[in-house]
Amino acid sequence: MTGTCRRSNPFARLGHWAFTWFLLMAMNAAMTVPTLASPDIWRREGWGRTDFSKRSIEWSEIVSGGPPKDGIPSIDEPRFVPAVEEKQIAADEPVIGLEINREARAYPIRILIWHEIVNDTVGGVPVAVTYCPLCNAAIVFDRRAAGQTLTFGTSGKLRRSDLVMYDRETESWWQQFMGDAIVGTLTGEKLRMIPSRLESFSLFKERNPSGQVLVPNDPSSRAYGRNPYEGYDTSAIPFFYRGEFRKGIDPMVRVVVVREGNAAVAVTLELLRKEQKIEIADYALSWSDGQASALDHATVAGGRDVGNVVAQKSTGGRLADIPYDVTFAFVFHAFHPEGEIIQKCPAEQSKQGSTQVTAANIAQRLRCNSVVSD
Repeated sequence: MTGTCRRSNPFARLGHWAFTWFLLMAMNAAMTVPTLASPDIWRREGWGRTDFSKRSIEWSEIVSGGPPKDGIPSIDEPRFVPAVEEKQIAADEPVIGLEINREARAYPIRILIWHEIVNDTVGGVPVAVTYCPLCNAAIVFDRRAAGQTLTFGTSGKLRRSDLVMYDRETESWWQQFMGDAIVGTLTGEKLRMIPSRLESFSLFKERNPSGQVLVPNDPSSRAYGRNPYEGYDTSAIPFFYRGEFRKGIDPMVRVVVVREGNAAVAVTLELLRKEQKIEIADYALSWSDGQASALDHATVAGGRDVGNVVAQKSTGGRLADIPYDVTFAFVFHAFHPEGEIIQKCPAEQSKQGSTQVTAANIAQRLRCNSVVSD
């Protein structure tokens, strides 16, 4: 199999500098020129198969991200090489590490930052490996929903600054951060999140010496390794966001999100970095150094060290990986306005973790490393 994008998409054939220029100009236009949210307009843009009579959101929440439908082309026929043979990716560059049924694959952010979605099958499971640069949301989904296997592309739309995906089978629109269908025939359906790790390439290879890594089929088609969102994660406010911000925390602060059903709790990355280990009920979060921010420097490898996060849950006395996300505070607030963002450990805390943290009506117990290690 070869790593190609949909060949009918003219944007897939743009040279990488031309595409970078187009992306930046389109984003600038989308942020400065008001856009109308209307199914009639969207039908003229090529959304004739989308059933706009079904939706779970307000039309005003949808904004253009700049590029059109499939303007940022998904990867539908991914190509891999043994990870130990790949020499272009720096040791601390971020990858999405995925292990299913003893098959391990790494998806470098240096590639996903230009494509956002990889449709793949790993360990016999059809998956969508997704990354939204504006939210720094790296999430893997099972592509099976509503009795069928779906294939995803980028809609060119955003909601709350997050990627809106679409499935090519029904052209329903899906919210990447939550994994639910928000417009179209499949409205109300939800994709299952699959545990994965946003980790450094070196850590992936250490855990999976026989693992594979995604490589571009045509390395010259994009400026792989460069970051078209230079300085984004140190900006004062996010792009394309129209909602309110959480009081008491900067919107671009990184937070680690753990979900329990439709509820979620977040811990600031800075707190986790300081404590190195935090327990919330049966969940264990840990931090280690050695991962570059993909959204900081002009190159992905040149980003400052933001560290690696592992999220696990204790089940039957054993720890197992769970789905988690390292995103920004504004994103968590946009989709979980009632969710707790933990910014510090309580001043007084027993070794039994007596302090309770409420997150969307779920009683949680918080234990920081300074207490756990006593």
